[in-house]
Amino acid sequence: MHDTKQIQVTRSSMPDFEEYMEEIRPIWESHWLTNMGPKHRALQEALLEYLGVEQLELFTNGHMAIELTLQALELEGEVLTTPFTFASTTHAIVRNRLDPVFCDIDPVTFTLDPGKLEERITDRTCAILPVHVYGNICDTDGIEAIARKHGLKVVYDACHTFGETVDGKGAGTFGDVSCFSFHATKVFNTIEGGAACFREERLAKKLYELKDFGIHGPEEVSAVGANAKMNEFCAAMGLCNLRHVDREIEKRKRADERYRSHLEGIPGLQLNAVQPGVRSNYGYFPVIFDPEVFGADRDQVFEALAEQGIMARKYFYPLTSAFSAFSGKYDPAETPVALEVSRRVLTLPMFADLHMEDVDRICEIVLGCSR
Repeated sequence: MHDTKQIQVTRSSMPDFEEYMEEIRPIWESHWLTNMGPKHRALQEALLEYLGVEQLELFTNGHMAIELTLQALELEGEVLTTPFTFASTTHAIVRNRLDPVFCDIDPVTFTLDPGKLEERITDRTCAILPVHVYGNICDTDGIEAIARKHGLKVVYDACHTFGETVDGKGAGTFGDVSCFSFHATKVFNTIEGGAACFREERLAKKLYELKDFGIHGPEEVSAVGANAKMNEFCAAMGLCNLRHVDREIEKRKRADERYRSHLEGIPGLQLNAVQPGVRSNYGYFPVIFDPEVFGADRDQVFEALAEQGIMARKYFYPLTSAFSAFSGKYDPAETPVALEVSRRVLTLPMFADLHMEDVDRICEIVLGCSR
């Protein structure tokens, strides 16, 4: 039985110890630890093929992929985005001295609602930064149509959609740029890491400059850049995990199906939508609680699980527009759907090695809160 141990909301997928040791053995022989070494280049090539994208740059983490992408695009003014996201998305905008303009979300997919975009466009709007949420793909057609109409760049935060396809098209192929996180908590991890996927040749040079101080040789520094290079050990972990990621996704799928067998159709519970044409990575299992119907609110369920050593997560809460860092600057009430979802959502534990009897126990505790 597995009912005495603590269950975290997620657990990192890792290869066998011996496999990773074998992968990093050449690093000991070469002493090439970072600065775009053989493992870095091998992972870059492997991800180009796996994700089905034209070009890709690796970064030290997903945040730097987004932040430096916005810088590379040389944007000025306002960026339309969602407040229903992780801090990184909004912070990348603000750290580029751009102004986030928050638009509401779709109540089913929790992604940016294209119908709310045009009313927020001004003569200062330069880009749209939508977020694929819980593996739900944005309405890319609707967003792209608005972007083309108004001449706006589109940068997708695709951190929740590694390995996903829409009608056979990779999630990293949308917009001007799509950015991924390979953080330890993600479906695919490099311990820490990230990537930007794109088509425009000019961006390859610019992103490379920005992630390595603008250095182009021992005596040539032609731009001002940061330090955001993925090291060889992280790249080696990525090469190992990439071999097994499809199997890991299948294991997540079984957990997702087990959750749904218990929770589907329960009054007062809204489960994540199954999108037509999307091959999911089953990265998260969010539940929206309607306390008036279910009989308990999100916080009560969170506490009941925590008492039994089960760490669920209020993800995403609060909205980024409600962060104390931005106190008084934005009004979360301007995005009422996002605000309501943030107050009702709880993501239940989800990872590849989650035992089915643990899923059963989690659901028993959740359903017990309604009695």
